[in-house]
Amino acid sequence: MKGKILVTGGAGYIGSHTAVELQNAGYEVIIIDDLSNSTADSIDGIKRITGKKPIFEKLDCNDLESLKRLFKKYVGIQGIIHFAASKAVGESVQKPLLYYRNNLNSLINLLDLMPKYKIPNIVFSSSCTVYGEPDTNPIDESAPIKPAESPYGNTKQINEEIITDVVRAGLPLKSIILRYFNPIGAHPTAEIGELPNGVPQNLVPYITQTAIGVREQLSIFGDDYNTPDGSCIRDFINVVDLAKAHVVAIDRMIENKSNDKVEIFNLGTGNGVSVLELVKTFEKVTGKKLNYKIVGRRQGDIEKIWADPVKANTILGWKAKENIEDTMLSAWNWQLKLREKGIM
Repeated sequence: MKGKILVTGGAGYIGSHTAVELQNAGYEVIIIDDLSNSTADSIDGIKRITGKKPIFEKLDCNDLESLKRLFKKYVGIQGIIHFAASKAVGESVQKPLLYYRNNLNSLINLLDLMPKYKIPNIVFSSSCTVYGEPDTNPIDESAPIKPAESPYGNTKQINEEIITDVVRAGLPLKSIILRYFNPIGAHPTAEIGELPNGVPQNLVPYITQTAIGVREQLSIFGDDYNTPDGSCIRDFINVVDLAKAHVVAIDRMIENKSNDKVEIFNLGTGNGVSVLELVKTFEKVTGKKLNYKIVGRRQGDIEKIWADPVKANTILGWKAKENIEDTMLSAWNWQLKLREKGIM
């Protein structure tokens, strides 16, 4: 075993895929999750894929005393990958205080306790939303941080600042901040994938739920943007590719491959795909016709953004490999597996 890694929000979508890749790489994984937007079924899915069940503790990162007990119980954690957060742009506009309370306090608690329990490394799950509406695309890490378009985006900006300030203050910590573009798809085994509680806030689960008949109709927010087909453009990245980047980041810090205390990397494919293009790709690879309707723009949405991933490609040695067709097919296979299990 390489060592212990704590994955907060590890029962969730990206967290569970990252736990798989960490275990495949030889790490001992400890997952904490309050299961507010996930289920413990994903822990069993991780075991079915890797042959080993990660340690799981149901815990809210906002509960400082519970975190203290956890760190006393599991001594020698080498790094934390922090996913635990509320994550829907639209919901954050409606419930800003929920997002500020949940997303800021959880990180502050971790950073407060890490030096006390001699945990030196943290990978932070950030977002391309910190760039706001970019002046040019593709966008690299030197682009200006703009006023956030949503409270969700603002929590990511503030958390990046908190990490930077804490490290600058001289605490014995290192951090890699990973700015995701748009993770989609599921594990190729269809054992884990994206399963939001209630109505999906993200595009692809809404697509697959509409295709299988759980949702009556897919709403596409706006067709009058300054893009080739009028719909928003995003950089859609396969979730397994994304998960593998976290393993590389943890390796980099543990092996002291950099003298920088805080490093920032964009994680994307470098290709912009419109919402309508994604819908058509899904229809093509699955043979399922989607019932969708163009509706008005959604508050907080950015018109177009895609990554310049060269820094991650060169410094981390990481690159997104999966194509959009296989990724959309994996999302559909996951949805079919859920139906087979009687879950959805």
